[in-house]
Amino acid sequence: MTENKLQITDWLPTSKKEVKQLGWEELDVILFTGDAYIDHPSFGAAVIGRVLEAEGLRVGIVPQPNWTDDLRDFKKLGKPNLFFAVTAGNMDSMVNHYTAGKRKRSNDAYTPGGQIGKRPDYATITYSKILKELYPDVPLVIGGIEASLRRLTHYDYWSDRLMPSILADTQADLLFYGMGEKSIVDFARLVKRGIPVDSLTTIPQTVFMVDADEAYATKKNWDELELASHDTCLQEKKEYARNFMHIEEESNKMEAKKLVQRIGDKKVVVNPPWPTFKEKEIDRIYDLPYTRLPHPRYNNKGVIPAYEMIRHSINIHRGCFGGCTFCTISAHQGKFIASRSEKSVLREVEKVTEMPDFKGYISDLGGPSANMYKMKGIHEEICRKCKRPSCIFPSVCKNLDVSHKGMLDLYRKVRSNPKIKKAFIGSGIRYDMILEKTNDEAVNETNREYLREVIKHHVSGRLKVAPEHSSDEVLKFMRKPSFKLFEELNQEFIKINKEEKLNQQLIPYFISSHPGSKSEDMANLAIQTKDMNFKLEQVQDFTPTPMTLATVVYYSGYHPYTMEQIYTARNKNAKEQQRQFFFWYKKEFRNKIIRDLKAKGREDLVKQLFSKKQNNDTK
Repeated sequence: MTENKLQITDWLPTSKKEVKQLGWEELDVILFTGDAYIDHPSFGAAVIGRVLEAEGLRVGIVPQPNWTDDLRDFKKLGKPNLFFAVTAGNMDSMVNHYTAGKRKRSNDAYTPGGQIGKRPDYATITYSKILKELYPDVPLVIGGIEASLRRLTHYDYWSDRLMPSILADTQADLLFYGMGEKSIVDFARLVKRGIPVDSLTTIPQTVFMVDADEAYATKKNWDELELASHDTCLQEKKEYARNFMHIEEESNKMEAKKLVQRIGDKKVVVNPPWPTFKEKEIDRIYDLPYTRLPHPRYNNKGVIPAYEMIRHSINIHRGCFGGCTFCTISAHQGKFIASRSEKSVLREVEKVTEMPDFKGYISDLGGPSANMYKMKGIHEEICRKCKRPSCIFPSVCKNLDVSHKGMLDLYRKVRSNPKIKKAFIGSGIRYDMILEKTNDEAVNETNREYLREVIKHHVSGRLKVAPEHSSDEVLKFMRKPSFKLFEELNQEFIKINKEEKLNQQLIPYFISSHPGSKSEDMANLAIQTKDMNFKLEQVQDFTPTPMTLATVVYYSGYHPYTMEQIYTARNKNAKEQQRQFFFWYKKEFRNKIIRDLKAKGREDLVKQLFSKKQNNDTK
């Protein structure tokens, strides 16, 4: 498919005129999104639109509606026959708007020209309230990452308070959490049949609100777990923390319980998730007729940064079994991996090579974690009983097949395409699974071969990995492997580069101010990375986001699983004190670091960090 052959009717309609051009008089479903409309499988609104279109429904999309004027954007497509659907976009709108220091960001990657101000704070709530006011009788559903991760009582960093389920503020009829394709198709089919929306309480992976004493239809095989109420969470931080343990466990189980939480005289019900997508099911999603391009309405309005980054990328799987305490992937996409077939991936590769601006380079052939493709439990019955939040921490599960053979085969087939000059692996690689020594020597050999092939064929001069910290105590809290493993990776990386006559860089990612991390830990991080000849550039301050274990600790002070009290840098000064250690080599930070460490009686760390005997060469 080439750009110059496309017609405006190849996209979902965004205006009344485009609806008419399709020969339609009305729409069945209208989607509202906080992002620009990019018809690409990396953008949730486009995926949901295409999935509903494949059901034979007439779907319209309103990207980035103006919520400050006479609300004409909310009225322009009229009233849908079936329902409205709202998403804040590919990011939580508050993460999109604000830095970890709560400063307003200067650009929005999901808007033409990176322009700010095209979506409101708490976009899902704002859009939903407007639609409910304008069209009180039309069913409204919400989804996407903002709604998904705010499905129960959650801590909101930007207002510094606990907020109830987003259903309470939006008054939406139903919330689809996680990857919502199956749920919204089920919902659409039932609504189309004329079944009242308030009776649709048995769809998996949905959340709804009812009166506390109201009876509702449910599935007999769903066990129920009642969480501490929202009011209890407001009064008791320990209860809020304990809730998270149950939420995380049920999110990560194959046979999960239904969760119930009271909010005043109402209760929120979270139905268990669908089983992990089978190969055919996920292939069908990616094989839909995306143009892979921004809507023509954005022509000559500036590039959309998020699209520029992924336009020639290919997602090969969903889900992540890492279970990192600061990450929301498993809470949203699930712990179990849904992998596409080789055929589906190779079909998409071919589509990308036909794009008029394609110059032979796939920017990323990856997923949430690059190297989990085709990985799953060896014996499913063991996985079925498991409630571990991570399959690879505190050690790699013996029941997990960590062979990288499927990825090696796929990479080689992509490389064999004559139109491909290079396919980069831009997603983060979990090196603990590569370096893991299993009882199967053939698997160990394949995994080392994978590392060599990635370095030799799939790196643009820089291999990105995420050790996150150097303190084993902090890493244990993060559910990340010991720093010794990163040191082993670094040695292996240097060795392979030498043998293959390459001159590449290893780029480690680190986080400051994560719960459990103290200034002394950050000083040691600076010393250890300095000794390894790194000057850090890929760094960030911990940002509390809804539905992560680290955020629960940040707010409550307690570890949800142990009820142990955990230190967290909370105020601006404490956070800046930690962040400065990333840049110990800059003159403007040196004196402050020395002063802070001396105040803590840690002259030993000052000597180690600033000793002239240390090797100051940089990598």
